[in-house]
Amino acid sequence: MRMRKKKWALPELEACPWALTEDCDRFRGRWRSLFPREQPLHIELGCGKGVSTSEMAWAERNVNFVAIDISSDVLAVARRNIVARYGDAPVENIRLAIKECTFIEKAFAPEDGVERIYISFCNPWGQRDRHKKRRLTHPRQLMQYRSFLADGGEIWFKTDDDGLFADSLDYFAQCGFVIRYITRDLHASGFSPNYVSEHEKMFTEQGVKTKFLIAVKGTLETPPDLTKRK
Repeated sequence: MRMRKKKWALPELEACPWALTEDCDRFRGRWRSLFPREQPLHIELGCGKGVSTSEMAWAERNVNFVAIDISSDVLAVARRNIVARYGDAPVENIRLAIKECTFIEKAFAPEDGVERIYISFCNPWGQRDRHKKRRLTHPRQLMQYRSFLADGGEIWFKTDDDGLFADSLDYFAQCGFVIRYITRDLHASGFSPNYVSEHEKMFTEQGVKTKFLIAVKGTLETPPDLTKRK
């Protein structure tokens, strides 16, 4: 469901020192310089309202986070959730960025050395071949991530969709990622830490199990043929 346009969203983001409202591609190769401390760099693709983002960044203040979404209206809500979680403490380890995730390689370079990418409850896009290309776990995307993930870097992937999860296992294998951890019922697995987003809470209340995996960037001997339709 698309969020209604919020007149206050962009002005609040523009007034926020840790929100990037202009084209974030200009920071390609120098994201680490935007933070006051040199720390591991993690990015979240499609952070939504920042419910889990705020909890994760607060709990892991020894990590620098770039939370990305295509909508300024959504990011403005995320900003408010982050401010509420941090209270009077300064927000130093988060940067909010507006970006279409399908073109993420234009914003991040190998020099950024991202250690971890979070992809949570992205659009599964159905089962038609022309739609599958839009998935954030499709080989077209995974090969972009490989270009700026550090050696041994991880992708933490969560979804409610069984078909997307099954297909993604094949996608990761095609692109030289090794599955380090996998569960088809995250809440029953005992895995920790797990920061629950608004979508995860909603699906859990509906009785839908959260599928989760950690994929590690490994050696890629033969790149996938991205000219294929699937």
